[in-house]
Amino acid sequence: MAREFQRGHKAKISDLTAGTDLYVGVQIAAPGLTFDISCFGLDADEQLSDDRYFIFFNQPKSPEESVQLLGAQAGDTESFRVTLDRVPPTVHRLSFTATIDGAGQMSQVAPGYIRVVAGGEEVVRYSFTGSEFTTERAVMLGDFYLKDVWRFAAVGQGFDGGLDALLKNFGGEVAEEEPPAPQSGTGGVPGFAPPPGGASGGAPGGAPVPGFGAPTAPQAPQPAPSFGAPAAPAPAAPAPQPFHATPTVIEPMTSPGAPAPAPPAPAPSPYGQPPQQPQPPQQPQPPQQPQFGQVPGQFPGQAQPPAGPYAQPVPGPYGQQPPLGAPPGAPQGVPQGVPPGGAGLLAALNPYKELATGQRWTPQNGHLMRVDLGMDGVPVLARQGSMVMYQGKVDFGYKGAGFAGRIVGNATGQEMQLMRCTGRGQVFLAENNAHLHPIELQGDGICVSAENVLAFDESLQYEVRRIEGHGIPGGALFTMLFQGTGTIVVKTHGTPVVLPVTPTTFADCNAVVAWSAASQVILSSQVRLRRNAYPGHSGETVNLQFRGAPGNFIVVQPYEV
Repeated sequence: MAREFQRGHKAKISDLTAGTDLYVGVQIAAPGLTFDISCFGLDADEQLSDDRYFIFFNQPKSPEESVQLLGAQAGDTESFRVTLDRVPPTVHRLSFTATIDGAGQMSQVAPGYIRVVAGGEEVVRYSFTGSEFTTERAVMLGDFYLKDVWRFAAVGQGFDGGLDALLKNFGGEVAEEEPPAPQSGTGGVPGFAPPPGGASGGAPGGAPVPGFGAPTAPQAPQPAPSFGAPAAPAPAAPAPQPFHATPTVIEPMTSPGAPAPAPPAPAPSPYGQPPQQPQPPQQPQPPQQPQFGQVPGQFPGQAQPPAGPYAQPVPGPYGQQPPLGAPPGAPQGVPQGVPPGGAGLLAALNPYKELATGQRWTPQNGHLMRVDLGMDGVPVLARQGSMVMYQGKVDFGYKGAGFAGRIVGNATGQEMQLMRCTGRGQVFLAENNAHLHPIELQGDGICVSAENVLAFDESLQYEVRRIEGHGIPGGALFTMLFQGTGTIVVKTHGTPVVLPVTPTTFADCNAVVAWSAASQVILSSQVRLRRNAYPGHSGETVNLQFRGAPGNFIVVQPYEV
């Protein structure tokens, strides 16, 4: 009996079947939409390092035929044969994807699935519907991935940008299609069609024009026709040459022996200025091509042709002054050129687009974190009020209470309350523009100050510890010990620094962020009896001292109350 997977479910192939020669079938359809179904062979960095492992309709198999495209069969829109024993060691993941060819969104798809069949028996199936997607145009449906052994995961994550965004996510490039060359002739007959009637060519006697492009006679002035194209029409009148606005100096024509014409009288000088002296005639210069960035018809170095009377600049609009440093009459309001990222609203917003990597925790920038609740099906515990936006069907509730709508949580001592995020969708978390740092645990442990915890996976084991002592703000410091497998998001004021623990390591209570679970924490006081006899102190009388074996560490932020 086939196992039914939900999005984010994973399993070892050995738990599903003992075979390695597998059949993968994909069924996806929508009214009026066409889908391209492909398989990407990715390396250990989840990149398409070898284009030969992009399996699609134009490349139906890998070099060693470990992945083969079989086509539509048995009710599947597309199918593949995957032989895991033959997959080369450089390929660590086989990702099966579906993209929309043309306009449309994945929210329009009808119920579909991706299934794995071994030995003629279906062993696993991941079913999906359009309600699980929104504006995506490319979706990663399921993966075979190598983690000690081969495993299968139901992914169900996509990209709005379609195949282009999918290829860029995998490190590939999209080849731009070249525009078709213009076809000769004025008729509506395509260039690959033979001449109508076989005798309409330019050869005498009604002979057909050769298809390989050679003229019928050496002296014929007509160009060679394209391969298999109809004969070119009679030559038309030559087209006029393009007109260039480069100034041309024309010398007046005079008869031999006639006196040269007198130069024209100079224009009158502006009022209040001495008259201009006539300049000697200059030899005519050959026409020059305009320089780069020069408007045709202007001389090099000429900014604006004079347009006012007596060569005076045109004044600006009434009541407006020219910009600082600009000469009078300079044009105002001229665009400054196309910005480096391109023109338009979309180009201006493109650097701030959402980053979708297909992972559970994705930093959007240094201050905003996105968590995908549908990846592993594990709820997330986050600090109350840290949600800034979410997409999908997400419930926020009290951990263990079970009623939605109330965002309350477990108090840990320093006004920290947790909310439980469940469902399917993406949640964006942030708080007071703090720097966010995801920390992934793989069976190890770490202590984090409760004030610096933003969110973490519910799969982690955690307990709240209390460090008491006179002089600590609030009378005690609450910390959280995390152990197990999962991710913690730690927030800091500024960029933190990681320091090794030595016998003389001390840290301020407000500056310390986290430390290794094996470190020993001792409250240290530098207040002496003799010093208490005098008023005032340095402000650094109470600190935390850390002790531990080599390999232990502490994390400190550049912040202090």
